[in-house]
Amino acid sequence: MRILIACEYSGTVRDAFIAAGHDAISCDLLPSESPGPHYQGDVTDILSDGFDMMIAHPPCTHLAVSGARWFKDKVEQQREALDFVRLLMNAPIPRICIENPVSIISSRIRKPDQVIQPWMFGHGETKATCLWLKGLPKLTPTNIVEGREQRIHKMPPSPDRWKERSRTYAGIAAAMAQQWSI
Repeated sequence: MRILIACEYSGTVRDAFIAAGHDAISCDLLPSESPGPHYQGDVTDILSDGFDMMIAHPPCTHLAVSGARWFKDKVEQQREALDFVRLLMNAPIPRICIENPVSIISSRIRKPDQVIQPWMFGHGETKATCLWLKGLPKLTPTNIVEGREQRIHKMPPSPDRWKERSRTYAGIAAAMAQQWSI
């Protein structure tokens, strides 16, 4: 399958699908952190390039409810962010997963099809992650582990905090590649 991993600079999900034998490419405005097929630019440039599946990680800066105290000052940014999510959801691709933390996507567009946690896929941490699915089954947990550390929530301020918070866990990426290789 040809798979687009939209809004991913780390290469984690892309590399999981490549390891499963797929033709996968990541796309982000930032360069990829790991070598591999990557389009650095606007994802709208390649949305219509004949992909079989897309897993998209739209920026959550103006969407995540963790930033609700600033929502009153972000009306235009939220509108633009929601328009981008709608564009991704309506892309001409038969199988789509939109991944985001708990966010206003749930109240302004639709509720997620599934909410997963890293501890369901081999990581002893909490970070509720919503999945909006089109043409894909819900993920089945692969390795439920003990431990419910809130590492992401407890990260101290730093210039790269946003990058660390936005990374997909390797166990979740592996489950996507294994279970969605249909």
